[in-house]
Amino acid sequence: MSAHSGSEPALTMRDVAARLGVSPMTVSRALRGQRGIGEATRQRVLAEVEALGYRPNKRARELRSGGPNELIGLVVTNLANPFYSQLAVGLEQICVGYGARVMLGSTGEDPAAEREVVADLVDRGVDGLVVVPAGHDHSHLDGTRLRDLPVVLAASPPMGIDVDCVLVDDFGGTRDACRRLTARGHRRIGFLGLPPSLWTGSERFRGYAVALEEAGIALDERYVSRHRSDSALAEKAARAMLALPDPPTALLTANNRNTVGALRALRDRARDQEPVALAGFDDIELADMLYLPLTVVSYDPVEVGRAAATLLFERQASTAPQPSRRVTIATTLVDHPAPR
Repeated sequence: MSAHSGSEPALTMRDVAARLGVSPMTVSRALRGQRGIGEATRQRVLAEVEALGYRPNKRARELRSGGPNELIGLVVTNLANPFYSQLAVGLEQICVGYGARVMLGSTGEDPAAEREVVADLVDRGVDGLVVVPAGHDHSHLDGTRLRDLPVVLAASPPMGIDVDCVLVDDFGGTRDACRRLTARGHRRIGFLGLPPSLWTGSERFRGYAVALEEAGIALDERYVSRHRSDSALAEKAARAMLALPDPPTALLTANNRNTVGALRALRDRARDQEPVALAGFDDIELADMLYLPLTVVSYDPVEVGRAAATLLFERQASTAPQPSRRVTIATTLVDHPAPR
């Protein structure tokens, strides 16, 4: 019979490490069959794991016999957004070096679905989580509720919990884009935003609002739409704004999906109508081949994934409590002129 019964609190990797006087990373490496520890230490860890009945996940025996390696769970809000595929590429680039694989889950920007996806990934035995939160309540991502798994948030700071995070300069990037439009003389600027429940939604709207205030322009709610990331919804909102008696002379979009919707709405405008300027957060493919000029808030989504993975593995290797860390990815404005 194992030393751990079902009625006792579940053992964690830190518990095993404390019993042996080694770091949690040493235990993790022993279970994954990775280099970096001596064979005697590895056998001692495996013997203790067996005696305690500790199983970090369903793959423990496979790991000991050289089977599949560590799994990192990636939770995103919208699979249709190319940002997340690029983030996953960056995450995987770092994971490969640690012998880890990526398991993906999507929430559809639904906080309730996020809880279910996270719980499912934990049940499937992931060894760490990178999460793009769908809401402002992150209590379910606290490590004490997730078997001491390391957690890193991407595109949102932690709220109510103490974990590492990787952010993009959402506020500064959007403010700069709106400033570019006001500097070009635009006073009626439509904003195709994201839900206020998303950090990116609230911060990018704040950047827009602050830039208007700096330019002495009153915020007009007729020119504001804040909806889930969907090109069809963005197109519908843009068409409604453009149909106003005094339509916007410029549109500012909060992400690449909304930019696509805006482009579709602008495509059908009559040639004799006043042209509408367009700026958006996120660069998009073929931006330099569009029928109109486009200003984008550019950054590297791959770097977001790489930074998140680096924080995750560094946290996993830590042998003592460390303060949480925040990495912010800078943005730049890029002007794509229309083809001649």
